[in-house]
Amino acid sequence: MPSAQPAASAPPARPRTFKRVLLKISGEAFCTPDGFGIDPAELRAIAEEIKSAHAVGIQLAVVVGGGNIIRGAALAGTGQIPQATADYMGMLGTVINALALRERLVKIGVDSRAMSALEIRSVAEPFIRGRAIRHLEKGRVVILAAGTGNPFFTTDTCAALRATELECDVLLKATKVDGIYTADPKSQPAATRFEHITFAETISRNLKVMDTAALALCQENHIPILVFDFKKSGNIRRVVQGEPIGTYVHA
Repeated sequence: MPSAQPAASAPPARPRTFKRVLLKISGEAFCTPDGFGIDPAELRAIAEEIKSAHAVGIQLAVVVGGGNIIRGAALAGTGQIPQATADYMGMLGTVINALALRERLVKIGVDSRAMSALEIRSVAEPFIRGRAIRHLEKGRVVILAAGTGNPFFTTDTCAALRATELECDVLLKATKVDGIYTADPKSQPAATRFEHITFAETISRNLKVMDTAALALCQENHIPILVFDFKKSGNIRRVVQGEPIGTYVHA
């Protein structure tokens, strides 16, 4: 594994524990590599990881992507469907993932609620900030679907927005790699990993771990981001318990 590269500034102390966290999971986590739809084994693994982390006593909200169902930007790029419509279609994809995750969590004994930024009362509660906080305080996992409810905003921006609204201690960005690197470690083996990095440096280096709007929103509201390898069993629990894994993005 490439050696970790320290950032230029002295790192702030990572919190040893968190009370309320927001976990961002991409839609691609629900399917096999280069696959499509929802793979039962992947869904089961996601639910078990969330259950393990939730069991330590944290309040946990989850924002899900929808790229395994449909990618609005790619669809709009064909020139046949306007960007706004394609984005709404992508939001519906996130609802499908949220419903699947909620049902799996309930089946394994984790009280959960799905809340949607688009009003689909027959399958999910509308997102209402106060109600979401109440669910968290009662120990329920809250799964947030349909992004912000508006086109032209990514689910990363949604994650930053919801983390701010729900007064979360940290935004956990689940990825396929173990943090933020100086370059793509798959194509450039010499790339090194940051143990910590500032928001400003992340943006200036154009590292693309999240879109700029999401990074700026977290920076302005003093919400750190932890980027970590979601596929390693037990990592969500380790992160919320304060173990020094992944990359810590801070002001």
